Amino acid sequence: MMRSVISVYVENKYGVLMRITNLFMRRGFNIDSLTVGETDDPLFSRITITIKGDENIREQLINQLKKLHNVRQVKLLEEQSSVERELMLLKVKNTPENRNEIMAAAEIYRAKIVDYKIDSMCVEVTGEPNKINAFIEVMKPLGIVEMCRTGVVALDRGSSIMDKQKNKYE
Repeated sequence: MMRSVISVYVENKYGVLMRITNLFMRRGFNIDSLTVGETDDPLFSRITITIKGDENIREQLINQLKKLHNVRQVKLLEEQSSVERELMLLKVKNTPENRNEIMAAAEIYRAKIVDYKIDSMCVEVTGEPNKINAFIEVMKPLGIVEMCRTGVVALDRGSSIMDKQKNKYE
């Protein structure tokens, strides 16, 4: 199964997100990550959805998304031609035995220690999903207490843009 990142430009209206998630539920498809945020224009929001599935599933979902009310544009973001980032907060056990390892790993992964307590540290990591996953693997033996991930946000590289003026059927 391949991973796909789909960007959906929508009118910032009540019920839009519910209609999108209901579409996935009705079709029996799982959403791996979902992020939503207002754009530079408060009348519009951008939704980034990450799914796993074959090309048929992906195309079916894109076509169904385009038919939804308040959806302005839907675009598949190709990995090689887009920039993806994710944020994670990870709380790990802080002991005299693992403190130096946590701090060294945070430096290597360009992470920030955002909270330091006698028994725990909270580390903020930003980057591509693979970087986040690798950091988790390094932290597992040190004692992960809790973590929270935002999900992927992504933009096309270069001059390609999504905007409210485009027709969703292009």
